[in-house]
Amino acid sequence: MSAELADEQEILSGEAVAIDVQPVGFVLRAAGALIDMLLGFAVFIAFILLQVWLMSQGVMDEHLFRILTVWASVLSFLVLPITIEMATRGRSLGKLAVGGRIVRVDGGATTFRHAFIRGLLGVLEIYLTVGGIAVITGALTARSQRLGDLVAGTYSQRVRTPSLEHHEPVLPPSLSGWATIADVARMPDRLARRISQFLANADRLSPAARGNVGRELAAEAAPFVSPVPEVAPEELLRGITVLRRRRERMALTLADDRAERLSGTRIRV
Repeated sequence: MSAELADEQEILSGEAVAIDVQPVGFVLRAAGALIDMLLGFAVFIAFILLQVWLMSQGVMDEHLFRILTVWASVLSFLVLPITIEMATRGRSLGKLAVGGRIVRVDGGATTFRHAFIRGLLGVLEIYLTVGGIAVITGALTARSQRLGDLVAGTYSQRVRTPSLEHHEPVLPPSLSGWATIADVARMPDRLARRISQFLANADRLSPAARGNVGRELAAEAAPFVSPVPEVAPEELLRGITVLRRRRERMALTLADDRAERLSGTRIRV
């Protein structure tokens, strides 16, 4: 996967932690589409069987049967998928089974316009061609998007993911005095994210790689720190991260207190 695509699949949190938002893979996407397709055919066959029974009872004639068959196909293959997608906010029976959800390419929720475009083109690429067009386009796109997704600007995002481990760095004892006088300026988001990722995965690295990456990141972070303590690179990175998070929390607390005071003043006035 290219670096550009990896960046598109990341959301940067307030603490500069990259949250990976991955699309559903091609095989799972195909399995979910197959489930939805079978559901549509099952509903259509149920309509046909009901009409056949009504004809056998003399309730309808052959002309009415043809008209209702057209309506049954529209309801089963167009109206039903759109309705389910809108009611479940981007999820269907097949997507629930594979852990996916239809979202916009920017990660936002879809609207009726997106569902209608996907449903309309789905009649062509899924039902009329028995999934042939959807398989081809899904195999050729990075996010396994079918034709309806490309036109609507959507893709199937993976929502069934394992819970993330929470890593909270601890201030090294050797930096307790330094933390009271240190000044850590705002760092570039990418550098802050790399430091957070390194500290979270440092125990999994080999000693040589851990030392090299720690020294490299400490050298990049040093211009944003004053004074720079004479400690090991990894200790410096932990101290910087702890101090930044403390001050961010303090700033948020002060902002909340100020907002509450202003709100109380307005009420009294």
